Amino acid sequence: MCVTVRIAAALSVIIGSGMALAQDVSLIAREGGIVLTGVLQGYDGEYYRIETTYGMLTVDGQGVICDGPACPDLSAPKAMIRLVGEEGPGLILLPPLFRTFAEQRGLMYQQLADQPYGATILDPVSQKPLAVITFVVMPPDAASAALADGTADLKLSFLTDPDFGDQALATDALVAIVAPDNPTPELSTVNMTKILAGEVSNWAAVGGPDMPIVVHALAPEVEMQRAIADRLGAPIGTATLHADPKALADAVAADPWAIAITGRSSILPARRIPLTDSCGFPLLPSTLAVKAEDYPLALPVYLLSPQRRLPLMTREFLEFLRTPDAQSVIASTGYVDRSVTRQPMTGDGLRLINAIQGAGKDITLDDLKRLVDLMDGADRLSLTFRFEDGSSTLTATSRENLADLALLIASGQFRNESMVLAGFSDGSGAAAANLALSIERAGRVAQELTALAPDLAPETLPAIAGFGEALPMACDETAIGRHLNRRVELWLVPDFTAPPASVQTP
Repeated sequence: MCVTVRIAAALSVIIGSGMALAQDVSLIAREGGIVLTGVLQGYDGEYYRIETTYGMLTVDGQGVICDGPACPDLSAPKAMIRLVGEEGPGLILLPPLFRTFAEQRGLMYQQLADQPYGATILDPVSQKPLAVITFVVMPPDAASAALADGTADLKLSFLTDPDFGDQALATDALVAIVAPDNPTPELSTVNMTKILAGEVSNWAAVGGPDMPIVVHALAPEVEMQRAIADRLGAPIGTATLHADPKALADAVAADPWAIAITGRSSILPARRIPLTDSCGFPLLPSTLAVKAEDYPLALPVYLLSPQRRLPLMTREFLEFLRTPDAQSVIASTGYVDRSVTRQPMTGDGLRLINAIQGAGKDITLDDLKRLVDLMDGADRLSLTFRFEDGSSTLTATSRENLADLALLIASGQFRNESMVLAGFSDGSGAAAANLALSIERAGRVAQELTALAPDLAPETLPAIAGFGEALPMACDETAIGRHLNRRVELWLVPDFTAPPASVQTP
């Protein structure tokens, strides 16, 4: 509960008659009439957090005078940034991010050596600590409890929680790993699921040698394992369990007949075995595919926050995570960052192969030529737009992408280039209807962009095009495949002064 000192007189009577705590501090209203006593929980340079007989209160520091032995040094308030949660992303991502955060502000950064990860940020002149950072590895339920009871400020998690706010930090990608000398060339997601469930127990059944399959997995209390089971839609059967991704990868690499599911950032010293979907479409965890949500096993890493005001430096750190410098740090760790990536369309021959092999009987050669003509010389941006199933509402990620696109256009990032919103559908239904639907969805994204950023000049807005089911990303026989195929991509064409005849303007 947040309060200011300018509260009603009736409340001051209630507080004045309350029982005294171990009077760590007293917050005295500058205007008089109100005194809050309790145990100081924190001060971020703006607000005090104080535990009283009436619960936790947040008080505006400008309106009170602090009296008592625990009152902070107002010249250099020290923030406590307490993080809990998953070991993997915590120990890999947090140290370089906090170091860069401090150095950007001209502050000193000192990492502590007596714990898995902890650090201090200091004033370079006075050497006074401005922030103390701690990270404690915790099982997911314990980490959530710490966030709820105020003993932690942020939780690293692979899953969101409706009780907390969330901010996407980075993205990993779930991959299947085997020993480097395992000769099996590839694995379908259907067979992978059967192996993990215990329904297939010999490599010969999935195109490998006649040897028993040994399944390894993370312990059930590890949150990544929960996310894996949630993503695959089924729990893993009998498996050799490990406490963390590094121990898992080491064990799989040492056993030629082992297999496991882990994050792309934790493969070595094992190797990734290529995955295909049920129709044989390759599933490649490339950086662009993960950012564009084309890879169905992408695994976001979130920072969960409680429904209370966080210390000022903690809030500044969360803002820093959105900057290009932070995204560069994330990319350097092996995780996928959230910056916009572009890739030449002609450099992705696999998609052209899919377009030809996956073309239904209603897709003509002229349809494919129209597609290739526009792809020639174009780049694809990782900003991709999808809709909630059965609706015209953009997904949460797509809305974030739209805001990013508006900022990029406004900052002049696409000078001497024209944009095309290219719509695609799944293969269900008639080809003509799918073509119309793909154009309609591309137009819907253009309309949403105009509504979000009405000040954008008309000549800077993208044209729209639709290609129906002509460029499938995945198998239409599965729900996830159809979801991946229903999308609107953003293409950039250099020196493009007017859209071709096959492209419609919104």
